[in-house]
Order: sequence, then C-alpha cells, then structure tokens
Amino acid sequence: MTRIFPAFLAALLFVVVATAAPVSAQSPDDVVWVQIEAQPSLNEATSRAREYAAQLEDVNGFSLGGGWYGIAVGPYRRADAEQVLRAYVRDRIVPRDSFIQLSNAFRQQFWPVGANVLNRGVLEAPGAVETATATPQASETPATPVVEPEEPVIKPSDETLREAQRSERTLDAQQRRELQIALQWAGFYTAAIDGSYGRGTRASMAAWQEANNFEKTGVLTTGQRAVLLQQYNSVLDGLGLRMVRDDRAGIEMMMPTAEVGFARYEAPFAHYDSTGDIGARVILISQAGDQATLFGLYDIMQTLEIVPLDGPRTRNNSSFEITGQNARIVSETRVSLQDGQVKGFTLIWPAGDEERRTRLMGELVKSFTRLPGVLDPAAGGDAEQAIDLVSGLQVRQPKLSRSGFFIDDAGTVLTTTEAIAGCSRLTIDGDTDAELLSQDAANGVAVLKPREALAPLAVASFNLGTPRLQSEISVAGYSYEGVLSAATLTFGTLADVRGLQGEENLNRLSLKAQQGDVGGPVFDASGNVMGMLMPKPADGPQLPEDVSFAVDSETISRVASQAGVSLSGAVNTGTAAPRDLRIAAQGMTVLVSCWE
Repeated sequence: MTRIFPAFLAALLFVVVATAAPVSAQSPDDVVWVQIEAQPSLNEATSRAREYAAQLEDVNGFSLGGGWYGIAVGPYRRADAEQVLRAYVRDRIVPRDSFIQLSNAFRQQFWPVGANVLNRGVLEAPGAVETATATPQASETPATPVVEPEEPVIKPSDETLREAQRSERTLDAQQRRELQIALQWAGFYTAAIDGSYGRGTRASMAAWQEANNFEKTGVLTTGQRAVLLQQYNSVLDGLGLRMVRDDRAGIEMMMPTAEVGFARYEAPFAHYDSTGDIGARVILISQAGDQATLFGLYDIMQTLEIVPLDGPRTRNNSSFEITGQNARIVSETRVSLQDGQVKGFTLIWPAGDEERRTRLMGELVKSFTRLPGVLDPAAGGDAEQAIDLVSGLQVRQPKLSRSGFFIDDAGTVLTTTEAIAGCSRLTIDGDTDAELLSQDAANGVAVLKPREALAPLAVASFNLGTPRLQSEISVAGYSYEGVLSAATLTFGTLADVRGLQGEENLNRLSLKAQQGDVGGPVFDASGNVMGMLMPKPADGPQLPEDVSFAVDSETISRVASQAGVSLSGAVNTGTAAPRDLRIAAQGMTVLVSCWE
C-alpha cells in the first residue's frame, strides 16, 4: 500500500474538520466511508480493489483527483463506519492508517465497473463486524507473542440454503450455463456446459465455496454467484466496455472504449482505431447487398493485412467467420446477411492475450445488434485511394514476388530458389497455394507443385541444344512483382553461352531485366524455352544494367528429372510472331509469391 498519501490526507482532513466545524457537529448518522488505500495508478488500484472485494463487503473505488485513486468500504452511518474501521484494523484486514472519509472527497467511481454508489443510501455494517466488536479489544502491545490462527474465517452467507435454492430456480438456461463457464474458468468444473446442475456441477460449486472461504453447500447464493461472475469478468477490467451505438452503420454493440475510438467511415467499414496502449482495433461492416455481396466480401477480407493467413475460416449461404493469426495479431471477423443487409465486425487484438481476447470477443458477439439502415456507399469517398488499399485497409503484401512458369500439364512450376527462401506460404498467381517439390540450391532452381489441380493455358517446350550467339532472345516475367496483371516480355540478345567466370551452365544475356522477372522463362527466337532468368550476383562488382544471366535448359532438365517431371522438347521452328510469342508467354508464366 502507498502509505504517505492516505496519512497526509488524513492529517489534512483532521485539520480542516477541526478548524471548519466543532466536533459536536459530527452526527452518528453522518454518511461516511472507511478509506483503506490509495494508489497513484488506476491499474494497481483496480487490482487492489479486486483483492479486497474477494474478502470484504461493500468495496468501492473512486478517483481522488491529482492522479490518485482511493479504495473504500461503505457508505455507512458514522457510528457503523467507526465500528467497521476498528474491527478491520484490529483483525489486520485493512492497514492501520485507514480512516473515515466523507463522500465529497470522491470523484468518478472506477470499481465495481459501471457502478455509481455515491448518491445511494447508507448500508448496514457487515454482520461479522457487529459480532466482532462486541468482544473486548486486544491490547495494542500484548505482553506475549500472539499466534495468528491459520484456519480461514468462513464468510457469512447472504442467504440460507433454502433461499439459495429458491433463487437458483429463477435462473434461466443461459444464466446457468454462464455459471458453469465461470466455474470452468476458475478451474473447478470440467464437464459439459449444458446448464444442468448435476453431481459434477454441485461438486464444483462446493469446491469453489471452500476455496473462497464460504460454507460448503454445493448451492451458490445470490451473493456468491455475483462474486464468482465478478472473478470471471475481472479479466475485462480496464477495457472500458461500453455499449456504442453507430446510427450511420446501423449497428450497436459493446466496445472496449478504453482501447478504441471512432476514427472515420470508409464504406463499407466504420473504423474504430486504437486509442490505448495495446494496439487494438474494431471495424464495423455495413452495406446493402445479397449473397454475391457476402461472398465477395469474404474473399476481399482474406486479402487484407488485418487478416493474417493462418486460422480457420467458414462460410455458409448467409454468413461467414474468419480468424487470422500471426506472431503479432489475432483478428476475428463475424459477418451475416439478413434482409438485404450485410453487417458484422472485425476485432483486431495483439497476439499472446488469448484469455482476454476470447472473453472480449464473446461480449462483442453477444451484444451485437442490428439497427435500421446501412452505411452510405459514398461514405469516405474523399479518402486517400491506392491500389493496395481497400476502404482504408491495407491489402496484405507478400514478402517478395518473382516469376515462374509451367513445365507440365499438371501445373508444376519452375522458379528461382530466391522466391522460396524464408517463406511460411508460397502461392501461384496470388491465390493457389503451392509446395516445394524439389530444389537445386547450387544452381538456384526450384520446382513447385500446386496444392490444387491447375490447367495451364500453355506449357514450356525446351530447346536442349546450344543456342546461337547474338541471336534474339526474350524474357517473360512479372517485372513489377504483380502490380501489372499479366506477364510482360523484355527483348534482348544472347551475349555468351557461359557466365563471366566461364560457368557452362549459365548464359549471359544482353537485356535490361527487372527484379520481378527473375525466375521467368527465357525464349529463343522460335519461342522455345532455352533457360530461366537468374538473379544478379549479390556480391562482387556492380554489373551494367543490361547484363543478365540465365541457367541453361540442360540444368533445368536435370533438376526436373530429379523431381519426377518430364519436360517437353522443342516444337517451334522459324521465327515466332510477336503476338504468338506474347500469348504463349502469358499463358505459361506465373507470379510466385513468398509470404511470411
């Protein structure tokens, strides 16, 4: 406990009271409190209030001003408060410097969450206090050491067993399940959450009562149920859970208002961005539409950076759920279609805080309410636009993208090993997952197999002979790593059939290639594939822009054979027309993306 502030405040109050009013003005019926602690941190004060509430009745927390937060019990009549103070100090339940406090010293209440008890009537002093104060007080300085009893003090019950059974019968099925969930969370219940109070539930209730120093009956009283649920909900303390009504979006729901606040509309989204320390976000989704709209949104959401790749996804005819998680965040999206309106929300939460996130998500789902109307499609139309943004949300970008090309009718792809290094996921053309079938790290060649069947528009045919020096060549590739929707052709000439250091498996090209072209097919003048474009050496001298290299077709054939893939030989003769070459190149060339 922080002692200096309460002691100082107590002394100050004593001076103020002594100078402002005679002692006789203090009535036994004054409404007062017993202030037991003060903390300079809201989080610490909330934690301490929760600890006191587990063993004392009538615990409340208030702001004191100046960045301080007080914990007090009450309100009581002054005579009762003085009894409570004496009993709690004597029994060492509260600090010795606890003191009587007036209501006007308190500001906004922070504990219990959502309560406002400053203007309510007084409470009766706890029954245990009245009993305790009837006995003579022990000396402040006993002659011999006093051994504290080890047996816990059983807290008085707020109801008889019969009253507890009667109040329990008024619970509906959902309330009964919620108590089972709370008992399960507390570690006392392991059976099904079914709302049926059989032997297992009764045993768990009795175990919880024993652990919390209540009489073991196996039936929770009204007060005990409140304590259990308070313990269960304590994980959400400090999030500022409040009902938020967004009439423009037509949605009302609970939100962690201490962590997020409204930022902007960009249809179909209402953005509630982070205002706290943990980086949480909530996005409301609201638009008119039909099943096609719902399905389209399902696909779009999975391209966004706020929806990591890993995690379950389900979609049916009228709703979908998406969970995405990585080392940084976990996001969960719930959307449904009703009466021509697509509505839902996404919660983005930091990774590693699963208990609180799961509990918060349950509160959001439970409170989600549809109101009339949807967000205006023009809302946020003047916001910044970019090809990598969808209504203000960043489209997920791969770690890097390179080119590749089909080498058989099954959709097997040849690419550079640069495209597969350090990837948690590989994709072909953005949405087809692929896996590594084989690689030759020494020559920089990798073979990928799509995880679902593909039907290539064109397949490479390979010229396994020696190409002619200074002949025209071309490279197909995604020069700008997918910014353009199709592969482009870059033309040049074959400068040498060896590398700069005499490497016989390399061809040197006179051609200005881009980084995204690496892994793409190199064509001879007839349109047959004579090699694959390689990345420029990372070390060594800086080469001219028009110097590039390709691994030759013989090396490609050997790597493909090791992977169990047979290549097609050259079928084209003469000089290919530019249009025919472009169609073949775009039919066989793919974008290979590496995702973290």
